[in-house]
Amino acid sequence: MHSDYLERILTARVYDVAQETPLEYAPNLSMRLNNKVLLKREDMQSVFSFKLRGAYNKMANLLPDMLAQGVIAASAGNHAQGVALAASRLGTRAVIVMPVTTPGVKVNAVKARGGEVVLFGNTYDDAYGYARQLEAEKGLTFIHPFDDPDVIAGQGTIGMEILRQCQQPIHAIFVAIGGGGLISGIAAYIKRLRPEIKIIGVEPVDADAMYQSLQAGKRVRLPQVGLFADGVAVREVGEETFRLCQQYVDDIILVDTDDTCAAIKDVFEDTRSIVEPAGALAIAGAKAYVEREQIQDKNLIAICCGANMNFDRLRFVAERAELGERREAIFAVTIPEEAGSLRKFCECMGNHNLTEFNYRIANENIAHIFVGLQIQNRADRLNMAKTFEGCGFKTLDLTDDELTKLHLRHMVGGHSPLAHNELLYRFEFPERPGALMKFVGSMSPDWNISMFHYRNNGSDYGRIVVGIQVPPHEMDDWQAFLDTLGYQYWDENQNPAYKLFLG
Repeated sequence: MHSDYLERILTARVYDVAQETPLEYAPNLSMRLNNKVLLKREDMQSVFSFKLRGAYNKMANLLPDMLAQGVIAASAGNHAQGVALAASRLGTRAVIVMPVTTPGVKVNAVKARGGEVVLFGNTYDDAYGYARQLEAEKGLTFIHPFDDPDVIAGQGTIGMEILRQCQQPIHAIFVAIGGGGLISGIAAYIKRLRPEIKIIGVEPVDADAMYQSLQAGKRVRLPQVGLFADGVAVREVGEETFRLCQQYVDDIILVDTDDTCAAIKDVFEDTRSIVEPAGALAIAGAKAYVEREQIQDKNLIAICCGANMNFDRLRFVAERAELGERREAIFAVTIPEEAGSLRKFCECMGNHNLTEFNYRIANENIAHIFVGLQIQNRADRLNMAKTFEGCGFKTLDLTDDELTKLHLRHMVGGHSPLAHNELLYRFEFPERPGALMKFVGSMSPDWNISMFHYRNNGSDYGRIVVGIQVPPHEMDDWQAFLDTLGYQYWDENQNPAYKLFLG
């Protein structure tokens, strides 16, 4: 089988539709990791993923009468586009069964390439079952996304290009694993010619079918899979891909959602391109491997395998990237509900940049503050918690708490019976270190802050909303404060949403 795959890959027909993608040096990432990181840019293919290689190679090798009958595939995205493009190039019909949950961008992309889309079921498995049923009914040929020697060989051409493009010694190649087609093809080629190069698979912690299968020595079917990296959300790996991975793969690294978001940001900072979560897995894996093995000055290659990203997911990615980089820590800090304690709390934070500050008056004696801070690393986070405790503030570290990261940070607040004489104002100020401290410091110590919400969204301007308890006879002083502050402000006291939810 060994020579078989080498020969299959060398003779694979992929370049009718695929291009030889660049192997690009990633300067920022290389500097941070003290290793030379090269990105294999499969996100630059015409369908924004490597999948057209395997699909086309499989279809180009079909007997003419089978090809004329048409093909069918089940896919939530990238494979579907590969099959549709290959079919249009080869002049045949392609039916693609996609789960009902497939993002519109992927459905439209398949239709745009001439594929006939059938939406069925909620998961890939449902779509797969229905596609197999239609295959028999309509006499179509099923094009498997990963468990097929021709598909594997098509993906293996990436390994062939890497060895041509990189003449220096390579320490390791990192590859995302879904069903295993990509890593099997690359490994089968690389290990035959350069067995010293490590082949390292990367999977999400909540979709680790290959990792569990290799541990168990047999294919393991997962009860469910996480959907964030939808390109690799596979419950069971292929038979042939499992066999090849057992033979050739050196290691598998598991990464979480935050690590993946941080890797999307890393790729963006080096290339100004946005890869999809599955496309960033290999980069996240390379970072985790460097941290674990403490290696330096090695050549590491990561496959950017796809860029079919829904635009609306970027908000989530941006929010979680800082956490994945260990650059943001989230705390719940309890301080006394008294004048001056907020200022003391700000002094405690030292020169750490705030990413978020959430507070609503709820108790006459104590105040619970939800705060996000920019940190250097994990040790910095632990030190910060100690500092707060040292200032006499009870502190809870919520950085790793999923409920907090997904929901609670957006839900702090509500009505308060204690918010007498409350004024609600919005402020905008240039986002720079110390700007918030200046704001807090310039207010009269007699005015109690009853609500505070600030979130750094990565823009040049900080935006905060503040509830302040100002006695009616001090309204002139309040107006004087607004006039001398020098920040733009908006009076929100008549805002209907405020009256409904907070006032």
